Amino acid sequence: MAPPDNDVLWARDLEHAHRGSPALLGVSLGVRQGEILAVTGPRGAGKTTLLGCLAGQLRPDRGEVWFNDVPVHELPPPARERLRRESFGWVGESPQLVPELTAWENAALPLLLAGVGGRRARAAVGEWLERLDIADCARLRPAALRQAQRQRVAIARALAHKPDVLFADEPTAPLHRADRAQVLRTLTTAGRTHAITVVLASHEPEIATLADRTVTLEDGRATAVETVEDEVTCSLSG
Repeated sequence: MAPPDNDVLWARDLEHAHRGSPALLGVSLGVRQGEILAVTGPRGAGKTTLLGCLAGQLRPDRGEVWFNDVPVHELPPPARERLRRESFGWVGESPQLVPELTAWENAALPLLLAGVGGRRARAAVGEWLERLDIADCARLRPAALRQAQRQRVAIARALAHKPDVLFADEPTAPLHRADRAQVLRTLTTAGRTHAITVVLASHEPEIATLADRTVTLEDGRATAVETVEDEVTCSLSG
């Protein structure tokens, strides 16, 4: 069954276990084009596993994941890797930068590997480095950057190729409070201005006010979906 026409990302009855321990227990959800979806819940609720399944990093034990008309759950590893490289962006808790490369080279790495010319890649990356207030760090290597700066480089890297879907798994975890607020605003603003669908897992209470909808996970189940205005609340199966 293909996803509804208005959903760019769609999952049904997802189940996944880590070493025999259940992480997802029948989660179903849909994400619309350009929507900002916040995934909240306590540590161990299944947020990282859910994002991994949606992004094609993990193959669910049961259930389906669709990106437009592509059955992500059925793709072989090379096809899933190509999908992640071309259509998805990912930001995690750790920046995972290449120490030998400068900030702009790290941010431009996906573009350069895709064959984009250096001048064009630099221009694309420069926009995000500027918006993230780290343009003056472009020629520095990771060792010369503060943790907050390294994380912003990772965010620029995830956004530089203007992905269809950006997955952000606790992207503000290593940051101080002021930095966390700015990064969350940058991620959500980027989604709205560039029509990027954003799926954001975060403990930050502010994310509920920045997202269009919030999905709450508890013990591997999606318990509720709420709009930012709290005008609509519905139960999800699972």
